[in-house]
Amino acid sequence: MGQQNTPNFAARNSGRESQQRSQDALDIKGLDRAHHFHPFTDPQALVQAPPFVMEKGEGCYVMGQGMRLLDAMAGLGSVNIGYGRTEMAETAMKAMENLSFYHSFAAITNPAAAELAAKIAELAPKHMNKVFFANSGSEANETALKLVNMYWRRRGLPNKRLIISRDFAYHGSTMAVSALNGLDAMHKPFGVPVDGAVVHVQAPFWYRFGGTSTPEDFGLAAARTIESAILEAGAANVAAFVAEPIQGTLGAIIPPMTYWPEVERICKKHNVLLVADEVVTGMGRTGAFFAQETFGFEADIMTLAKGLSSSYQPISAVVMSDKIAATLEGKSAVLQHGFTTSGHPVTAAVALKNIEIIEREGLVSRIANDIGPYFASKLATLERLDLVGEVRCSGLMAGIELAKNKETRTQYPIEFGLCQHVAQACLARGLIVRPAGNILIMCPPFIITHTEIDYLIEILDDALQAVTELLRKAEA
Repeated sequence: MGQQNTPNFAARNSGRESQQRSQDALDIKGLDRAHHFHPFTDPQALVQAPPFVMEKGEGCYVMGQGMRLLDAMAGLGSVNIGYGRTEMAETAMKAMENLSFYHSFAAITNPAAAELAAKIAELAPKHMNKVFFANSGSEANETALKLVNMYWRRRGLPNKRLIISRDFAYHGSTMAVSALNGLDAMHKPFGVPVDGAVVHVQAPFWYRFGGTSTPEDFGLAAARTIESAILEAGAANVAAFVAEPIQGTLGAIIPPMTYWPEVERICKKHNVLLVADEVVTGMGRTGAFFAQETFGFEADIMTLAKGLSSSYQPISAVVMSDKIAATLEGKSAVLQHGFTTSGHPVTAAVALKNIEIIEREGLVSRIANDIGPYFASKLATLERLDLVGEVRCSGLMAGIELAKNKETRTQYPIEFGLCQHVAQACLARGLIVRPAGNILIMCPPFIITHTEIDYLIEILDDALQAVTELLRKAEA
C-alpha cells in the first residue's frame, strides 16, 4: 500500500486556536473602546489606536498580543514578588472559601486583618504600632490627612490645617490628595482647591535645581524651604508636611542624604507632623523595609499600598505613631471614617502571604547587598551616552535623566516627547520602562536576576543610541 496523505490535525487545530485568540483580542479591544473609561489616558489615543491587551504575567515578564516583555516597572512599581505566584492564588482561594467578606466596622475583625496589622507593626519603626486599612494609596493618604486634622482638633489646635507638600509630588487621585500633587494638570481640570489648603515647596531635585552646590548643601537648602513656608504661614496654622521619601511618579527624585534628617528636625522644632508617603518605597524597595530606615528619619504617620500585597489584591494601610494613636484613641467618640472593604479578609490574607514570601526569600536584604548594587552599577554605564544626563538609583528604584546638553543640563522641550520615543523604542525591543517628562523610571520586581538586568541594560543602551541617531539626522 502506498503512503497516504493524512491530514495534519495538530497544525489545523493550532491554526484555529491562533485565529480564535486573534478574534478574542479584537473582541476585547472593541468592548474596551466602547465601554472602558481609562485612568491617566488620553481618550483620543484610543480613537486613533486600540488598547494594548495584557494577558498573562510570569516572574518579571508580562505577555500580550504575541509579545513577551520584561517589566522593569513591576506594573506600577508594585508587583514586588513578581507575577504569577501560585501560592498567592491558593491563599486567595482558601481565604475566599473560608470568609469571602465581612466588614471591620463596629469593633469587628477577622484573623487575617488582625495578623496583618500585627505584622506591619512588627516590621515598622518601633514607635509605630497602630494600623488603619484602606484599599489604595490615594485612600491611605486621604485618611492620613483626615487623621492629621482630627489629631490637632483633639489637641485643642484646630487652626493647624495647612499642609506643606512639594513640587513634583504625587500622592494620589482623590480630591484632597490631588491638591498635594505638584502637577497643575491634576488640579485645574477638576477644580481641585489648592490655594489656602496646600503650600508647595522646592523638591530636593539636585540635578535640575542644585546648580553649582554640592548635593549635601543642596539637600539642606531644599529642606529649609519647608521652614520658610512654616514661618511665612505661622507654625500655629501648619498641620503637616507630607512627602514621599523618594519622589517616584514624577521622576524617581532621590534626595541627598542630608535632606531627610533636616526635614525631621524642622518639623519637630515647629510642632508640625511629618507624614511619609511610602506607597512606593515601603515594603523593601530601597533595601530596607521602609525608606525611613534608608534615609535616617522617623515619621509620625506613614502610608503603604502597592508593595503591601505586590498588587495581587488592592490594599493599603495608614501606620501611625504611638503619639498620634494615643491622642486619637484617648477620647470616647466613634471614628466616622472607613471603607466597606477596610481590612478585607481576602486581601489581608494575600498581603500576609506576600510579606511571608519577601521574608522567606530574603528579598529585602538581597536588594541591599546584591541585586540593588548590581542594578546601580549596570545603570551607571549608561551615563557615557550623549543623551543621558544623570542616572540615579536607590535599591531597585531608578531614574534616567535625559538631556539635550550634558554640560549645561539643558533639556529637550517636554512637548518633544523624547522619553516617550525612548520608551517606545524599548517596548519594541521587549522592555517596559515608564516615561515621565524627560525622565525614564524603573522599579523592577525584587526577584529580577543579574541576567535580566544585563538584558534590560542592553535594550536601554540600544534604544537610547537609536533615538540619539534619529535626533542627529533630524537636526542635521
